[in-house]
Amino acid sequence: MPKCSKIPFARVRFYEDIPKLDAVEMRLQRFLKDLRIGRQNAAISAGRISEDDKIAPHEIVERREKIRIANRAMAYLERVHASTGMDHLSKEDRARLVSLRHGLPITGISDEHEADTIAARLHDEMPWMDRATEHVWHAMRRSVRQGEPGFRFPALLLVGPPGIGKSFWARRFGEFLERPTTKIEATSEPASFSIVGSQRGWSTGEPGKVVTTILRERSANPIVVVDEVEKAGDVTSNRGIRFSITDALLPLLEVSTAATWQCPYYRIQFDMSWIGWVLTANSSDCLPEPLLSRCPPLTLSNLSREHILRFARREAERRKLPETAIGAIEESLAAVSSKSRFPSLRTVNRMIDRAETIAFMPTIH
Repeated sequence: MPKCSKIPFARVRFYEDIPKLDAVEMRLQRFLKDLRIGRQNAAISAGRISEDDKIAPHEIVERREKIRIANRAMAYLERVHASTGMDHLSKEDRARLVSLRHGLPITGISDEHEADTIAARLHDEMPWMDRATEHVWHAMRRSVRQGEPGFRFPALLLVGPPGIGKSFWARRFGEFLERPTTKIEATSEPASFSIVGSQRGWSTGEPGKVVTTILRERSANPIVVVDEVEKAGDVTSNRGIRFSITDALLPLLEVSTAATWQCPYYRIQFDMSWIGWVLTANSSDCLPEPLLSRCPPLTLSNLSREHILRFARREAERRKLPETAIGAIEESLAAVSSKSRFPSLRTVNRMIDRAETIAFMPTIH
């Protein structure tokens, strides 16, 4: 079972830790009152004043002094609120961040045996993804040897034919690590904004999908899959500023810059250095050099007929489909397969989805 630690995630001071105005006023009044009573008692002991000249405790702080104390208390709290890093946020946005007050958990690898087990399970399920599995296997063992509180690995760029299960591999890896996984489709949404969010200088301001996942799942090291990254287009603000997916990703792929990354929406620094990034592409030809230098491509091979049939049976068994349904799937795959072209994993999964729907459909009397 993966080990778990906590890290400070947001570089802010939370409002719940700031005293109320009346508490600050009372503390200042009590300090002044105790100071004057002490001096008064010392003067009586030294014979400088008599008991008859003694001022009653409830009168020792005058009304005008209480007004000055109230003004100083307000000025103090204004400075404290400004130093929290959250003073610019709305009440709703501050409420969203309350869960970060005591930090967030990160999961790690307990020992090298666990690293070996996870890698073996991945390879057993998807042997054609051996280069990716070997990459994270070495990273897991290295994390154990270095005694890191959580597991993080260098960002992966998986390059291979469409439909071989690059994103599926990433999701299974996240499941074995017991970490939440979120997927960003670079082709169907403004990928750069989906990753980092947008500030109010754009047509709509909202936090990115990555931060939203972290807040929802209460985990500082989710697996983030950016699918078909080579097809992501640029976006333009209503001020004419262009922003690309590379602009969004580069600060998050380096541990040093990700640890103090500032969210465009919340305008707060978050520690994003524990996120596991998996980028997928059908080709790396059009990807910019800065991205490739941080994510050297891992080129993957295509599926074989044996790989497809084995995957179909294993996935169907995992979903607890009856043997008759599994046999029908295998027959269909064998019929459509040829030496020149095999069904993709997407096709196989759709077949399993349909078989699952039929197999567990309620009987209508």
